[in-house]
Amino acid sequence: MTEDLPHPALLPSGFTDLLPPDAEFEARLTETLTASFGAHGYQRVKPPLVEFESTLFAGSGAAVADQTYRFMDPESQRMMGLRADTTPQIARIATTRLAAAPRPLRLAYAGQCLLVRGSQRAPERQVAQAGIELIGPDRPEADAETVAVAAAALAAAGIGAISIDLTMPPLIPALLGDATNHAALTRALDRKDAAGIAAHGGTLAPTLLALLNAAGTADSALAALEKIVLPSAIRPMADRLAATVAAIRHLAPTLRLTIDPVEFRGYRYHTGIAVTIFAPGRQAELGRGGRYLCDNGESATGITLYPDTILRSAPRPALRPRLYLPAGTPPDAAAAARAEGYATIAGLTEADTEADTEAEALRLGCTHLWRGDRATPIEGH
Repeated sequence: MTEDLPHPALLPSGFTDLLPPDAEFEARLTETLTASFGAHGYQRVKPPLVEFESTLFAGSGAAVADQTYRFMDPESQRMMGLRADTTPQIARIATTRLAAAPRPLRLAYAGQCLLVRGSQRAPERQVAQAGIELIGPDRPEADAETVAVAAAALAAAGIGAISIDLTMPPLIPALLGDATNHAALTRALDRKDAAGIAAHGGTLAPTLLALLNAAGTADSALAALEKIVLPSAIRPMADRLAATVAAIRHLAPTLRLTIDPVEFRGYRYHTGIAVTIFAPGRQAELGRGGRYLCDNGESATGITLYPDTILRSAPRPALRPRLYLPAGTPPDAAAAARAEGYATIAGLTEADTEADTEAEALRLGCTHLWRGDRATPIEGH
């Protein structure tokens, strides 16, 4: 009995083929994003898909170790990992190959990442990333710059209306410390469960509930945070949120900003302000990022945008009109047509009649046909 083989088009869960015209849309979108990054002084780097575990999991990379595919390098006999996130690689480049480069150091990147598992909300296991990292000063102005640059890149891609959610992931862990019922309290905070917070929070419950209720637009959240009595070690974190909001508004005054003081999910390596970017009316994240430490302790901040998700929200760019060139069309005429913006489709065999030529052009999805010495629209296109 032979084992049934999967259909050739069947792919593992979380993987998909990107077909025309979506593959071209994604490529154009990625170049639009990175071109916008470059216009703001962010220089592009290209880290490898694979690294040794010892470097890939150093510093912030340890936070994505459980999402990383690992295998033995047959040449060095050392364990390697296929990146699940590009940010740790940029941090490695900044602190090794570019350690002597002037700070602040502005780097940009674009590429694919591979995850061990997806989630119910985001089942994809191969994800595209395009982002920026600003290595150097730990200042609100640096946090604000990455937000403004990401917003400008999205605007260049046709997404002008976005919402920026600001959080401070270290705040809740620092406030909880070694609190009794730590696990139950963390679970209640994660679920935004006010009753659970009240039941397990003890003396911290009033403060935690006040922080929970402070979430909202930046103005209302900052006003609420100002009234909450916070320990002296925690107050600077709330003040940093306020300073960052002011810095963002200086650079991009029209951005919609919200704050969630108790949100800390999914930011295991962030050490300061963290950011999530949404398109209004959609739950999908267009990007996320925040402040972290490189493996040598140098401070950095950055934002990663997700072209796959952005592609579903951005307006589709106009494709080149497809021009059918009957067999025998002079090469210089074809070159001139491409210079005018056409995608030329060359006929490989001569047709018997004009009608056959037009039928072949339509069969190949062309909108124009070369007749005589010029491109002419095909009727109905």
